Amino acid sequence: MSESKRNYKKVTTNSLQEIKKNGDKISMLTAYDYTLAKIIDEAGIDIILVGDSASNVMAGHETTLPITLEQMIYHASSVVRAVNRALVVVDMPFGTYQGNPIKALNSAIRIMKETGGHSIKLEGGSEIIESVKKIISAGIPVMGHLGLTPQSIYKFGTYTVRAKEEEEAQKLISDAKLLEEAGCFGIVLEKIPAKLAQEITKNLSIPVIGIGAGSQVDGQVLVLHDMLGMNHDFNPRFLRRYLNLYDEITTGVKKYISDVKNSDFPNKDEQY
Repeated sequence: MSESKRNYKKVTTNSLQEIKKNGDKISMLTAYDYTLAKIIDEAGIDIILVGDSASNVMAGHETTLPITLEQMIYHASSVVRAVNRALVVVDMPFGTYQGNPIKALNSAIRIMKETGGHSIKLEGGSEIIESVKKIISAGIPVMGHLGLTPQSIYKFGTYTVRAKEEEEAQKLISDAKLLEEAGCFGIVLEKIPAKLAQEITKNLSIPVIGIGAGSQVDGQVLVLHDMLGMNHDFNPRFLRRYLNLYDEITTGVKKYISDVKNSDFPNKDEQY
């Protein structure tokens, strides 16, 4: 078996470097609870992101901003208990790292100690670089996140593609290099032009994971609930739905309701 197709029993930050070096691709999905994390871990996913998208997916908020550190710790600890193989990355929520490196370090330490997670992820480049350095100096692995950064949605005012203009593209390239030099083990690029993502990926030695960033990156990430078709409301160009669980679950629930109301459930074999 070639090194590039090696089936890692346990994925680590070092494994990800090897996968990139050997030209293989990295698979990444979100999870927020024990049951779904166990399923995707056993299916062979490389990275599980406990995303602050739990704010939208699990709690129904319009943005990722409301979710708290305590809530992220709850979701992450649930996921970690299910995982045997994947590398678990935990998002640091809004307000826990911006502008204060000591607060950032303390928040990251809480996540690592209280969840058992393997690493954390922060949004931003030069604006949060001191927080990144402080966390890494404590031995905590950090993944960066550039491009569309949902925690800054009120600054952007829109979820449209980022870095289409030259000035923003050059800043993104510079920020990616800064994060690599600071010691990040990988970077997520969200919703940026595919050509720009390809350029950044070629010029970094660390893995680059894309979401809406084209195919010429080192791996891909999607929100699990979107990929499984558990909602109908979110339809960006980059999303491929592999199942339509919204309809399948609806069908199952309606059948259950019908069986209960018609006294078909439980039947004789389903009683004690």
